[in-house]
Amino acid sequence: MKSISITFFFFSMCFLLNAQYNNEPSEAFPYGKPHAEAPQQIKDFAPMIGKSKCESFSRKQDGSWNEAVDMLWTFKYIMDGKAVQDETLKADGAHSGSIRQFNADSSKWYVHYYASNGVPKVLPAWEGERTENKIVLYREQKAPNGTDGFYRLTFYDFENTGYKWIGEWVDKTEKIVYPTWKINCTKQEEND
Repeated sequence: MKSISITFFFFSMCFLLNAQYNNEPSEAFPYGKPHAEAPQQIKDFAPMIGKSKCESFSRKQDGSWNEAVDMLWTFKYIMDGKAVQDETLKADGAHSGSIRQFNADSSKWYVHYYASNGVPKVLPAWEGERTENKIVLYREQKAPNGTDGFYRLTFYDFENTGYKWIGEWVDKTEKIVYPTWKINCTKQEEND
């Protein structure tokens, strides 16, 4: 009788946990799904949810562009559909990722970035929002010559087949724009 009670308790707990977190990645939704009570902006990253094959281009010191690096970029809903996480796996071994949370009070996204090539004490963070057909995020950063400005990240050209991303240094007025990194992605897998 005791073993039947323990078995019943175990299966009841498994059922409750699965029902409680039904927005997490699952067989039906391998990349999770948005929580019904999350701010609607959780869907801002919907065009990227899933796995994409990408080409990553970075700028050389001389101003020219390096050859493309093949990359897999995966986005999924986490925290029971209340946040978004992404991960890059690059052919050159420089892997990275981000945790993306929307704050309803400020109406802004906060993106915390991490990478395999170094572990900072504090993760760098960008903040921004979706405007029209772009997601634009900023982080204060001086130019090499000391000029105040931002490092701006932009997701754009959302299509069913893929999307693009660019990282640029901009001055405070955004009249001076210097791209340093760009990524072009083609969707490979997504939630059904």
